Amino acid sequence: MFLETPLWKDRNKRVPDFRYKAVDSLGNIVEDTVGAASRGAVVDIISAKGLFPSEIVAAVQSGKKAQAIKGRVSKGEVEAFTRELSSLLSAGVSLSKALSIISREATKPAARRQWTAIHDQVVGGMSLADSLANWPKLFPPVYVAMIRAGETGGFIELVLEQIADFRSREQDLKSKVVAALVYPVVLAVLGGLILLFLLIYFIPRFSSIFAEFGGTLPPLTLGIVSVSEMVMKYWLLLVGVILFIVLSVKNYLSRRQGRMAFERLLLKVPVFGALTAKFAFVRFARMLGTLVHAGVPLLSALKVAREAIGNETLAETLTEAIGKVRRGISLAQSLRDCPDLFSGSTIEMISVAEESGRLDGELVRLATTGEKELDRNLKMAVSLAEPLMLFVMAALVGTVVIGMLLPIFNLQELIQ
Repeated sequence: MFLETPLWKDRNKRVPDFRYKAVDSLGNIVEDTVGAASRGAVVDIISAKGLFPSEIVAAVQSGKKAQAIKGRVSKGEVEAFTRELSSLLSAGVSLSKALSIISREATKPAARRQWTAIHDQVVGGMSLADSLANWPKLFPPVYVAMIRAGETGGFIELVLEQIADFRSREQDLKSKVVAALVYPVVLAVLGGLILLFLLIYFIPRFSSIFAEFGGTLPPLTLGIVSVSEMVMKYWLLLVGVILFIVLSVKNYLSRRQGRMAFERLLLKVPVFGALTAKFAFVRFARMLGTLVHAGVPLLSALKVAREAIGNETLAETLTEAIGKVRRGISLAQSLRDCPDLFSGSTIEMISVAEESGRLDGELVRLATTGEKELDRNLKMAVSLAEPLMLFVMAALVGTVVIGMLLPIFNLQELIQ
């Protein structure tokens, strides 16, 4: 549930508890609960311990449920909110007045309630980052971390503009990935429906005809008929087994250990592993370049960009690199231990950019180049997947049809 008012303003006047997950210098996950006035204070406490926060969640106290904003706010409305807030702040409008204008001009009730809640919290003394962190589904940790960095450095309007541009590019990239997967998925679903139709409608009618003639059916035909009978007789059990498997897999992937195991497996799959790594690199490079260009210190920018990767397995490989940067080692040298994300040529380009003082521009250029390469690779993967899916469908359907036609070729023998 998402908080609409600060937790520490409840009737009991208690300092709220926050549950957090953090990573130490060795890459170990640390989980604990701490009492603090705000998420910003929690970050300070965690950083003082030498840890890197990855997740901070406000605990609901006194058994009371937090209030949620009624209605749904779309990603497009969040992006519009980000751009409009950036424009108003750049024009010299104060943060509270800018939020008031945005909430007043919102056309949808849910968005108006959401922006009003943020305005009320900011007017009540909460920082914008702490307020946005109360709604993690709308404002993910990376978004909040960038806002916090902008508030700290005094360039929040620039950060907001960069966030809007980043989210727009990110959405375009995700749309390309989804569009590339639509046709293979449609083929897979269509093939499954055709097979199901053959098993529950076509084959039973043929098998009843064969049973009237008697005789011995070919092994392939017997196997297909047996599968059809099993589906017809135990379809409810099969549906239950499929649902159990799906829910078990979903539950396993919801845990960090299961999710990381799946990510490691995916990275080893030919073609898809390379695409996953390239997608993560593009997100990391663009986020890091954006933050460095906005004036965020390199170490802080690395921590935020690490969270933007979207793949915990690849993000873990950057933990040691961040530790090396903290010890004064150059970024390029620190990233050499992450070959899944950074090729040798990429490391060399980053090294030259560091020495020439144009790291931000080079990172953004690498991200743009990576997006184009990812787009080409996606098209190539789809062009390979389409005939492969057609071949699999033809092989399965053809096997069923041939299996049912084989007895017809031996019809005279069956009649005898």
